[in-house]
Amino acid sequence: MGHSVPIAGRSRCTLYESDKFCEGEAMHARELVELAAVVSAYGPGLIHSRSQLSPTALEQYWTASKCRLDRWQRGIKWFSDRHTAGSSAGRITPRGNFRGVLEEILTGEILTRVWTAVLCAFDRYHNDDQAEPIARSVLVGHLEARRRVLTLLTSGTGFSPQEAFEIDCLRRKSERWTDLLLGPLCTVTDVSQWAIDPSRAKDFAATFQQRRSGAAGDGRWAVLIASLRSAFGQSLSLVAPNADLNQQLAASILACFPPELLDSNSLFSSVWLLRLANAADDAQLLVEQLLTLEGAAATNGDPVVRSYIARRPPGQP
Repeated sequence: MGHSVPIAGRSRCTLYESDKFCEGEAMHARELVELAAVVSAYGPGLIHSRSQLSPTALEQYWTASKCRLDRWQRGIKWFSDRHTAGSSAGRITPRGNFRGVLEEILTGEILTRVWTAVLCAFDRYHNDDQAEPIARSVLVGHLEARRRVLTLLTSGTGFSPQEAFEIDCLRRKSERWTDLLLGPLCTVTDVSQWAIDPSRAKDFAATFQQRRSGAAGDGRWAVLIASLRSAFGQSLSLVAPNADLNQQLAASILACFPPELLDSNSLFSSVWLLRLANAADDAQLLVEQLLTLEGAAATNGDPVVRSYIARRPPGQP
């Protein structure tokens, strides 16, 4: 039997029992990569803004991230165990779905690193410690998932040489884009520690700094977004195994931005972004559902979240 995980008021989702992981909003890995560009473009404005980060949105980000990390961990273990055992179950592995999990982990690291950089820079600029512990906790979990993926690839478990090569190419592409999108943030504060290759991120920062100017800057971002879509549009599968949690993650991130930052520019006013902005308005309900259905007791027991909750003002949800 697979592992059953109830999600946000939906029917229980059983992982790996069939060719479909779970149903939810269609938030694909490539859309999270595009969101990383949004964070890179507007991150400097958020860091220097006078607004406060939404405690509810931060809590939603942590909770949805931990739920997704847990699914990834169980999925990798399931895949590895069945191929190691050589059972009939291993021979009918839902390859499209598991390929989608690997893609989520490798490409999702772009957004995780960029958002971690923004949250840490925000705390340091405002002399606070509200967001950085949460961001670091999520990144540590994501890096562990990445390590497990690389272990699978190097061991050859369940992958043909061609499949392993394609996934490794996606890894290298994601690493380069991570450093590129950290470049604009490095022009306002040193966040190179979150890069795959800090020197490469600083090189990208120098390039952005040289070309930084009004309308020309908008044109630069338009070209970058077009390149981003071209780079990942054809290399990712159509499967979105954790579409529901991807959507909640994206909504929580957008909810941290002052509305005027995103409304002032039309570069990223795609349909999915508008849909996420609407979903972010209902973030508190999503958090309550996740905490209830995924295990509030376990969540509150985590030292990072426990210390965070203790710092919230009285009456703050």
